[in-house]
Amino acid sequence: MGFVHEFADFIKKYQVVGLAIAFIIGAASTKLVTALVTDIVMPMVGALIPGGDWRAAALGVGPVKFLVGDFAGALIDFLIIALVVFAAVKFLMREDATQKR
Repeated sequence: MGFVHEFADFIKKYQVVGLAIAFIIGAASTKLVTALVTDIVMPMVGALIPGGDWRAAALGVGPVKFLVGDFAGALIDFLIIALVVFAAVKFLMREDATQKR
């Protein structure tokens, strides 16, 4: 058994091509979800919070400046992205479960 044959078996056994395709689609959908959050959802959140640029909010403790608004924005971004991914996976798994019956 040669190296090339072992490598081909590895590719087939672990479905490396499918994994690569899933990775590429995941990267593309990350851009899509990020654009959704940045361009559509976050302006609505910004309109609901008084004070305008809430992402620039900072908490100063002596010489240290904590960027509380930036962290809160990143946290909200993460939660929205996680919710969208959860909903997409739930929808796709529902379709998959109906096909197995």
